[in-house]
Amino acid sequence: MALAQLRTFLRAHRRVALDTCIFIYQWEANPRYSPLTDYIFSTLEQSHFVALTSTITLTELLVHPYRNQDTVRANELLGMLSTFPHLEWISPDLEIAVRAAEIRAHHRLQTPDAIQAATAIHSRATAFITNDPIFTRIPDLQTVVLDRFL
Repeated sequence: MALAQLRTFLRAHRRVALDTCIFIYQWEANPRYSPLTDYIFSTLEQSHFVALTSTITLTELLVHPYRNQDTVRANELLGMLSTFPHLEWISPDLEIAVRAAEIRAHHRLQTPDAIQAATAIHSRATAFITNDPIFTRIPDLQTVVLDRFL
């Protein structure tokens, strides 16, 4: 049932923003979420949609390998993610920073989350996939929380 709901959701969107947790679930093969993230990334690889995320995602993903002094894993992640097909990495600029401040002020998100949301809006994503219900506060995003599929 969950996969069918996700499939229907993704078919309705051409530009989808991904929160950091989606990458974490995928790369760690999280047993609860990997059926969903496997579908997201395999569909993305086949170019059924374009995904985007903020470069803050990469920062968050590399912390653990660097903390463990695992530069091999950090380089593997960097190499894989920077070349993944149909995935756009969006760097914060002044417009995104201003929009993130507005989102943070009005919807009480933490700065990293506000940057993710502002990046999605600025990049004209029509959907946002996360597992953090805080993003549902933002009316400019059609947000999917993975736990609501399970």
